[in-house]
Amino acid sequence: MSKLITIVLVAVLAVVAWRLLTPARTPLQVPDPQEWWGPVEMKGKQDKSVRPFKIKFDEAMIINLKQRLKKHRPFTPPLEGIAFQYGFNTEQLEGYLKYWSEEYPFREREKAFNRFPQYKTNIQGLDIHFIRVKPQVTQGVTVVPLLLLHGWPGSLREFFEAIPLLTQQRPGYDFVFEVIAPSMPGFGYSDAAVRPGLGPNQMGVIYRNLMHRLGFKKYYIQAGNWGNIIATAMVTFYPEDVLGLHDNAPFIMSNGATFKTFFGALIPSLVVESHLADRMYPLSWLFSYALEEYGYCHLQATKPDTVGVALGDSPAGLAAYILEKFSTWTHRAHRSLPDGGLNKYTKEQLIDNLMFYWAPNSFTTAIRIYANHFTKENLALEIDDYPTAVPAWFLQAKSELFYQPPSILEMKFTNVLNYTVLDYGGHFFALELPEEFADDVFKAVTAFRHWHNINKTKL
Repeated sequence: MSKLITIVLVAVLAVVAWRLLTPARTPLQVPDPQEWWGPVEMKGKQDKSVRPFKIKFDEAMIINLKQRLKKHRPFTPPLEGIAFQYGFNTEQLEGYLKYWSEEYPFREREKAFNRFPQYKTNIQGLDIHFIRVKPQVTQGVTVVPLLLLHGWPGSLREFFEAIPLLTQQRPGYDFVFEVIAPSMPGFGYSDAAVRPGLGPNQMGVIYRNLMHRLGFKKYYIQAGNWGNIIATAMVTFYPEDVLGLHDNAPFIMSNGATFKTFFGALIPSLVVESHLADRMYPLSWLFSYALEEYGYCHLQATKPDTVGVALGDSPAGLAAYILEKFSTWTHRAHRSLPDGGLNKYTKEQLIDNLMFYWAPNSFTTAIRIYANHFTKENLALEIDDYPTAVPAWFLQAKSELFYQPPSILEMKFTNVLNYTVLDYGGHFFALELPEEFADDVFKAVTAFRHWHNINKTKL
């Protein structure tokens, strides 16, 4: 009798596993490519031209910002023996606020922000801000379009060191990149939607329309953070557009991925290579980490406008909230360091990133992406259940927030050409290690071009 029960249980588990790993798929629902996100009264009246744009730090804004930084209330001192385990250490915060108010060279940084040609164009009712850098090339060198996608709490600032490396010819390569790097809708200097629903899936439609507006019917994508989810939508909705995806934060959410993750907790060797198992297991560590570090996600997915009032009004609060992510997301162990490990970056780099939120007052509209994504309607699209054959190349840094092995990622991405698995680096890889970042992108696109040549697809 016990043997029969065992057989039945195994059979039931097999059926459950089969159902989770081979989900029934309804026809893919592609968002409306003309869905209007701007004011209703402007529909049909938008200027579709591509207009030059320069970032301008208003003098009144600078004066107001400095006053706020200098007149903040006294901070509650940290507990004895605590570094960043309770959040941003307020003793450390004072130094950043002093730098921002007294030493940060606003006008010099304004010029630095404008070192790359920038533009705006209206897509589906929203003025989308983007950097576009065209390289100078010699005969025989091909220029290929690369769409760079950032996320939160980053900005276009993450790419400033990498863009020159991507747009300059280098020995051994017969191509170089023309970089198009947009600010996400609601982020920085891109307009925010005036109604709910603009999540990463819908942003993928906007970016595709942007690339077509600029004359690119086919292009490569580099993505991380929210850019990963946007890019995943794009290679799912428009696989004929995307020549290849380079992703430094690959992650899929599906029933099959969840099943494999939990199954691997019992027999890790069936899911992940032994030398990488500690990036996933034990699950108790993963759950503990999520509980400790992801409260912000719940807040921003449920009450973005409430937290936005506080952080959009207080530059001290904004600095503590965002810089803490640059500490712990670069390396988890940084919570135990007196300076939070932020010496990986310069104060100028970190404050530059804050300025993309403070100067245009975009913090609230930026974090609404969480609430717009985690809705029944968006999650019901189940994008990660639809495989894509777009060639992919994944860079997986040691301290990326989550790690998924090929056995999981290839449930979605059926044509992964390579995994660059590193024993160093963190979530903000392009900012932290721009040379390694650019090197890997060049290698990836070389592989994509070779794959297309073999398969005789049009480049």
